[in-house]
Amino acid sequence: MSRPVSPPQLLADIGACRCCEAVLPLGPRPLLQFAPSASILIAGQAPGRRAHASGAAFDDPSGDRLRDWMGIDRETFYDPARIAILPMGFCFPGSGNSGDLPPRPECAASWRAALLEHLQRLRLTLVVGRFAQDYHLPASARTVGERVANWRQSWPAVVPLPHPSPRNGRWLKRNPWFESELLPALRAVVSTILNGETDE
Repeated sequence: MSRPVSPPQLLADIGACRCCEAVLPLGPRPLLQFAPSASILIAGQAPGRRAHASGAAFDDPSGDRLRDWMGIDRETFYDPARIAILPMGFCFPGSGNSGDLPPRPECAASWRAALLEHLQRLRLTLVVGRFAQDYHLPASARTVGERVANWRQSWPAVVPLPHPSPRNGRWLKRNPWFESELLPALRAVVSTILNGETDE
């Protein structure tokens, strides 16, 4: 039986990955945030164009909204020792007619299981958007809206969220319970975890 790849070697291998190079419009630039000590995982879709340019995941208005949903600042958000950010695809996939293209499937198949194996201290996984939910919540409801509406089914270990893109403003207005019920509960559990408290 082969030994698991160490986290530093795994990150080096991902950084050198070129398996999708031929189909990436801006070329490969894998963006993730990872340390085995992380207690919160953000499972997202794929970096956008602005994140690709800056080299930081969620470095855009979607990230501002996500940080607000979690009730944390940028410094906390970008602390890999506390928060892991593992999108389904690590590189910007390009843009389509109605937004960015789906994450490349090769990425999760190549790297995701090995990364998740090292996250032994997780207490909360935020599953953002359809592709991440299809992977992390495969047996749940079919649509993002249904999964988010049923958030209590996997609470508090796994929380499905809509994508925080400004494009989802209409959905948020149609579903006021998201802001009045889910977000206060989410901010409370995030605060509890990051402050090192127990919920027993």
